[in-house]
Amino acid sequence: MAKKIILDCDPGHDDAIAMLLAHGSPAIELLAITTVAGNQTLEKVTRNALAVADIAGIKVPIAAGCDRPLVRPREIAPSIHGDSGMDGPVLPPPTRQADSRHAVDLIIELIMAHPPGDITLVPTGALTNIALAVRKEPRIVSRVREVVLMGGGYHTGNWSAVAEFNIKIDPEAAHIVFNTPWPLTMVGLDLTHQALATPEVQARLAAMGSRPARFVEELLLYFADSYRREQGFAAPPVHDPCAVAYVIDPQVMMVRKVALDVELHGALTLGMTVADFRQPPAEDCHTQVAVQLDHRYFWQMIEDALRVIGEGQA
Repeated sequence: MAKKIILDCDPGHDDAIAMLLAHGSPAIELLAITTVAGNQTLEKVTRNALAVADIAGIKVPIAAGCDRPLVRPREIAPSIHGDSGMDGPVLPPPTRQADSRHAVDLIIELIMAHPPGDITLVPTGALTNIALAVRKEPRIVSRVREVVLMGGGYHTGNWSAVAEFNIKIDPEAAHIVFNTPWPLTMVGLDLTHQALATPEVQARLAAMGSRPARFVEELLLYFADSYRREQGFAAPPVHDPCAVAYVIDPQVMMVRKVALDVELHGALTLGMTVADFRQPPAEDCHTQVAVQLDHRYFWQMIEDALRVIGEGQA
C-alpha cells in the first residue's frame, strides 16, 4: 500500500523536486503540503508551492503555516534560492489559493483523522510547524508512523561550521522535534551532499522533454549556479527529495541508529545536530541518521516520478 505523507516544506528549488517526487511516486499517497518560512518568506514559499502544484497537477490541500521561528528573528536564504525563493524558472500565477486552515491545524486534523501509524511526516524546512503541532496536540505523537526530515548533519554544516540551515534558523523547534519520542530519521547534509545533480543527471532529465521535466531542468540550472558561486560545488546537491526517497524505499540509503540532539546554547555551535556514535545506542533510541546514498537509484526514482506525472496540468 502507498505510504501516506504530509510534506512540510519551504519551496525552494529542492523542495519543488521533493513535491514532484512525492506526487509522482506510486509508493506515496501525498495527503497535504504545508509551508513554513525558511528559504524565503512564508508568502513567497507558499506561492511557490501553489505554482509547482499547478505545473505538476497536484490537487492536495496546500496550507501556510508559521511565518517566523519560535524564538529567534527570521532568517532566509536568498543567496541560494534568490529573491523569489525559486529564481530561475518563470512560475505561472497560481490558479488557486492556499487552504484556509493554518498548517499546524491541518497537520493535527489529518493525523487525528487517520488510524495510528498511518501518516509519516516529511519536513524539509524549518521544524516550526511540526514543533507547534506537537505542543498544541500531544496526542499526535503516538499516532505518527515516523518523522523523516531533511536537516542537520552529523559531521558538517552549511549555515555555520557545524549547523545546517533548517535546524539553525529554528533550533528550539528542532530540539522539540528531535526529543519527541517518535521514530525519527535525520537525512542530513552528510547524505544529501551525495545527491548531486551531475551533468549526466541533468542531461537525462533534459532528454525527457515533458513540461515538469523542463521545469526541473530550469531549477537545476539556477541551483547549480548558486551552489557553484556560494559553496564551491561543481554540481548542486538536491537535499529535500532525499527525505521523500527514503519513505518511498529505505533501501535507497543506508542508515545508522544513533542518539541525536540539538545544541541550543553554544556560541559557536548553535543549531548543531549532535550524533553520538561512540557506543551502541540504548534499546529505546528512537533516532537514526542517513549515511550513504545509492545515487543511481535516487535519480531513477525522480525520473520515474516525472514519467508518471507526464505533462502535469496544461
